[in-house]
This record gives sequence, C-alpha cells and structure tokens, in this order.
Amino acid sequence: MKPQLAQVRWYRITPVVFVTYSLAYLDRANFGFAVAGGMADDLHITPNTSTLLSSLFFLGYFFFQIPGAHYAATRTAKKLIFFSLILWGGLAAATGMVNNTTVLIVMRFMLGVVESAVMPAMLILLSQWFTKEERSRANTFLILGNPVTVLWMSVLSGYLIDSLGWRWMFIIQGVPGILWAFIWWKLIDERPMAANWLTDEEKLAVENKLKAEQAGIKPVKNYAEAFKSTKVILLCLQYLLWSVGVYGFVMWLPSIIKAAPNMNMVTTGWLSAVPYVFAVAGMLAASYFSDKTGNRKVFVWPFLLIAAVCLYAGVWIGAEKFWLSYALLVVAGGALYTPYGPFFAAIAEILPKNVIGGAIGLINSLGALGSFAGSYLVGYLNSETGNFNASYTLMAVALVLATIITIAVIPAPEASVPVAEEV
Repeated sequence: MKPQLAQVRWYRITPVVFVTYSLAYLDRANFGFAVAGGMADDLHITPNTSTLLSSLFFLGYFFFQIPGAHYAATRTAKKLIFFSLILWGGLAAATGMVNNTTVLIVMRFMLGVVESAVMPAMLILLSQWFTKEERSRANTFLILGNPVTVLWMSVLSGYLIDSLGWRWMFIIQGVPGILWAFIWWKLIDERPMAANWLTDEEKLAVENKLKAEQAGIKPVKNYAEAFKSTKVILLCLQYLLWSVGVYGFVMWLPSIIKAAPNMNMVTTGWLSAVPYVFAVAGMLAASYFSDKTGNRKVFVWPFLLIAAVCLYAGVWIGAEKFWLSYALLVVAGGALYTPYGPFFAAIAEILPKNVIGGAIGLINSLGALGSFAGSYLVGYLNSETGNFNASYTLMAVALVLATIITIAVIPAPEASVPVAEEV
C-alpha cells in the first residue's frame, strides 16, 4: 500500500508562507493610504509625482524577478526570502522618516527590488512541498496573504493615520518584517528531505510523487527555448493585463472612497476592507473546487470577466449613487483575486521543472510591468480628467483581454498538453 502524504505539511508550511507574503504585501499596499492620509500635502507631492511614486515599486519589482526566481529554483528560496524580509522591513519603516520626494523615489524603487523575488520564490518553494492535486490550495494559502493583508491593513492604516499620522503608520507596519525574518529561518525547510519533523517514509512519499508528476513533461534545453513557447508568451501577456486591473484597483480604491462626500480616513479604511472579505472567500472556494475537479480554466476566466463588467459599471454610475457604485466595486475586488490559486497551479502543471523558476519569474515580471502600468496610468488619467471614469474603463478593457487570453491558453483537464511538446 502506498504511504499517505503527510498532512502535517499543511500546518508547518502554509501558515509561515502566508504570514511572510502578508508582510510583503503590507509594505507595498499601505502607500495608497499614506497618500490619501496627508503624505502628499506634507511632502508637497504633486499629482503627477504621486502617480510615479505609486507605480515605481513595480518598476523595481519588474527588473529583478527573473534573477531572483532563478536563484530560488537553483540555489535556495529560504535564504533569499530571509534577507528580503530584513531589507524590505527596514525600507518600509524608513519610508516614515523621509523628508523629500527624491529620497522617497529611491526608496520606493528599492522596495520593489528587494521584494521582487518573494512571489516566485514562494511558488517554487510550495511546488517542492505540494503535489498537483494540492497545488491550487497551497498557492491560494500563499496568495491569501494579499487580500487578507489589505483587509486588516485598510482598517488599521485608517486608525493609525487618524491618530498618529502617516509616518508612524509606515514605521509600525515595517518593523514586523524584520522580526519575522528570524522566525521564517527557524520554521521553514527547503525541501521535504530536509525536514526533521517528517519520517523517512513520509519524506520519500512526497519526493517520489513530485518526481512522478514531472515524468511526463520533457525538460527543455534552456530558458530561451522555454520563453519562446507560445504558451509562456500568452501567460505573460495575460498576467500583465490582469495586473493592470488588480493594482489599479488596490492603489486607487482608497482615493475613490475618500472622494465621496463627508468621508473621513477611518470610514475610508473600513469601506476599503470590504472587497477583500469577498476576495478571501472566493479564493478559498475556487482553489478547493479547482483541485477537486482538476479544472483550472473555468475558475479563472469567468471571474476576470465579472471584474471587468463591475469595474466599468461601478465607476460610470458615479458618486451620486455612491452605495450602488461601491457595491459593484466590492464585487469587482472579490472577482479580481478569486482566480490566483488555479492560475498559478496551471502554470506549474504545463512547464518543465528545469525552467519553472525562470518561467514563473518571467510571468510574474510581466505582471509587475502590468502593475506599474496600472498604478501609473490610472493615476495619470485620474489627474488629467479629474475623475475615475477613463482609468477604470482602461482597467475593464485590460481584464476583458485577459479573459480572452485565458480561454485560449489554459487547457481544459482532458486537453492538457505539456509546454515541452510545443517548443
């Protein structure tokens, strides 16, 4: 009888990666609250500079994705994330001490650089611990750090800015990353064979299952060959367009809400948190049923289309019907996040293991470029037009295009074809 895969992996690995990614996301998403909460006035930041600052993080993130992912795949994800935690926590806390925009520009770019490898490194780490039947759920527990963090961060940031100011918000929210680095180092093992909390039989069961899954996927010669694959190119474009919508929404939702009549920062914080409650529920449900059915495709594209429709309708309804508009934005926020687990599980199932690090890095890198474009273009259009209509129309169009590409590129379960057969 085949040995059962140890369930203890879920209790030892997923909570740690969840907290780690939560801290990373906290230190990138709280900038939108600082801008809405007085930072722009105190540092004399113009609307155009504010737009640049919101998006600069993703430019640093873009340039260093592939080297970081390659290092995580070929060397060690554990050590890479340890040093990243210390550096990004320090930079985030130091943001609360800046007094001019030049220093702030450098710090936002560097924050993106040191966080760039975290997402692909985490996905690679999870792919070394969880099998195909488990991977969507495992990825979801990682990416849940995104909406869950924005949920509680929205409320906490509103209170911190209201009571202590934006500077203390950055400092208080940056320090935990430094402290958590040492907990990460103590609790995480790179692979099952290094874990002293598994028996030898349990270690071999996981390792053998993972090797068997890769047996049907022929390794490709090098990254260049993999990157020329039509599937990889389309996945990059899909994630870029999706990210335009996600980060345009995340960075500018507080400003949309704050622009409503008689709206203060505390209320803005509470209202900004609500979409992420739906995001958490959607992500958990989609990952469960995606793993149960083996179907990734059907748990990605419909949600992107729903988000596109709701973003477009929600903003064009206008401030005079604020609560209806807000309800649509809540649905859009939930739908934007729901497909993450199935999407990244699909990537791991169609790419050969010998290039998965670089390929995930490339896809996430193009996602970062989309995040940069989303943050920058939404801010630019808001500034030029004086409202959110044009910018949210842009996000909706990007999501419709991402929907079309998803339908084309992610195979149905019975039609799954490894990328190696294509290149």
